[in-house]
Amino acid sequence: MGRPDGRAYYPGMTVPSEELQLAADFPPATRDRWRELALAVLRRSADVDDPEAALATRTYDGITLRPLYDASDLPGYPAGLPGLPPYTRGARPDGGVATGWDVRQRHAHPDPAVTREAVRTDLDNGVTSLWFALGAGGLDPAALPGVLDGVPLDRVPVVLDAGPATAGAAETLLRLLGERHVTPAAGNLGADPIGLRARLGDLPGDAGLDLAVRLARRCAADHPALRAITVDATPYHDAGGSHAEELGCSIAAGVAYLRALTDAGLSLAEAFGQLEFRYAVTADQFLSIAKLRAARLLWARVAEACGAPELGAQRQHAVTSSPMMTARDPWVNMLRTTVACFAAGVGGADAVTVQPFDARLGLPDAFSRRIARNTSLLLIEEAGVARVIDPAGGSWFVERLTADLAGAAWEWFQEIERAGGAMAALDRLIPDRLAATWARRSEAIAHRRDPITGVSEFPDLAERLPERTPYPEAPPGGGLPRVHYGEAFERLRDVCDRLPERPKVFLATIGPIAAYTARATFAANLFQAGGIATVESGPGTDPAQIAAAFRASGAAVACLCSSDPLYGEHAAAVAAALREAGARRIWLAGRDGYDGVDGNVYAGCDAIDVLETTLDDLGVTR
Repeated sequence: MGRPDGRAYYPGMTVPSEELQLAADFPPATRDRWRELALAVLRRSADVDDPEAALATRTYDGITLRPLYDASDLPGYPAGLPGLPPYTRGARPDGGVATGWDVRQRHAHPDPAVTREAVRTDLDNGVTSLWFALGAGGLDPAALPGVLDGVPLDRVPVVLDAGPATAGAAETLLRLLGERHVTPAAGNLGADPIGLRARLGDLPGDAGLDLAVRLARRCAADHPALRAITVDATPYHDAGGSHAEELGCSIAAGVAYLRALTDAGLSLAEAFGQLEFRYAVTADQFLSIAKLRAARLLWARVAEACGAPELGAQRQHAVTSSPMMTARDPWVNMLRTTVACFAAGVGGADAVTVQPFDARLGLPDAFSRRIARNTSLLLIEEAGVARVIDPAGGSWFVERLTADLAGAAWEWFQEIERAGGAMAALDRLIPDRLAATWARRSEAIAHRRDPITGVSEFPDLAERLPERTPYPEAPPGGGLPRVHYGEAFERLRDVCDRLPERPKVFLATIGPIAAYTARATFAANLFQAGGIATVESGPGTDPAQIAAAFRASGAAVACLCSSDPLYGEHAAAVAAALREAGARRIWLAGRDGYDGVDGNVYAGCDAIDVLETTLDDLGVTR
């Protein structure tokens, strides 16, 4: 091999450092230079003075995400080292380098035989812990011994999620451990009275804090590696809450459990050791990474306030988000959960559950369960995501985002504490706060500022959904709502899909193909997101010809699609011809107004309002 100076170079040969010029001949990159270049580009289309402000966005927590970060953006405190306070970089010194994260599969099928077979398949194919949904809508707790027959409970952690049936389910598992003379290596009995009240609105008499304390005392005495309490933050996420709101609620619940456990006589070490935290991770990978890092930072702060900073290593279970999952175009869920799983691994979660891509359609089948577990296995074994401890650590952006999330969450936690703590705040403070956030998120989704692929963007009206067994009926809860980000669009799709004939909108395409294609594609995408088909008139500018095509289409609503210059020449005449042909409403793709046009569709418009108005005009009952 040759070098620039003509001398030979061989693999393994050391090259003197003075010969490695690399980027030395280039001027150093500076923030001011970036701002100068960015400003020159932005001023071509807008009057901009501050390029960073012009390109910045804000999260639902009010955190500003800037387009550029440098060392000056780092928080004023050190991130520390993995396994040491404040645990931002990980709860364990070795992270997941040796084994990866715990691949935790959830089981909710009510048939014990089906669940037993699924458990065996999972364990034979890389799953390392089991999570059971028990009670109403899930598996009967009495079936646990049969389902776990042959499962080495000393090596495979079992996590229970039994809701009102927690007492019976926990007793069943503890009795099974005793009968088999097994000391579990890990696992969780799933007591979470605060999370249960968040979901149900009230608490059964035997599922309150007293039960959590009793189970914690038994675990601490007889099974030190088995935890009794899950601090489940997903109810707040599932209600449409923000990342900082989810964090603040979880820390408030964790503090409430610490108080109850220590008041009952457990030591601080025993109390901290009884808690595992469950968080949602989404396809917004950087916010999810920062959330898990911020959660550890916050819990370390709680431990420090208790005078025991060495106890603040938070045990984390990350679950891919339920609200982000879609029933329409469910295959896209594979991409969403892959990004979320990646974020969980990079963020340092101890255990990760990937929801099957068909979770919105019913009980998952063998294929979707396989894809779910293989998502983690691929990232661990092939992509090597776990081989680096805290790979996002040191990133100016991620470190700043971690600190900002932690700060916003701590303020929210303090507000909950002033209201009397997590349980009391569930009366009004928490529901009101989450509802306000969901309203803002819903508005962004309706305006397609938060696009949902396959639902609000790029819908496929001809798709055939996989058929799945419906979930068992579960008793209705009176607690926090469970939302899905795409539900407003999917609800309209459902209405249209049930009709004997799909409603349609006529696209009056004015001029040549090149002039109208962009806006016609945009309009078709928008209307199809609500389940409404579109039909085009084809190229041409003759109002009579376009009106004739409209009559032949059988549509009752039209949308003009063309370029701005051609609108100026033909929009009013075409609109008049369409009105005479019987159009009940005429939209125009673009922002300008013209005679005879009733409304506009454009990037950033309220798509849900447009779709509902159109369905009303078409006589579709919603």
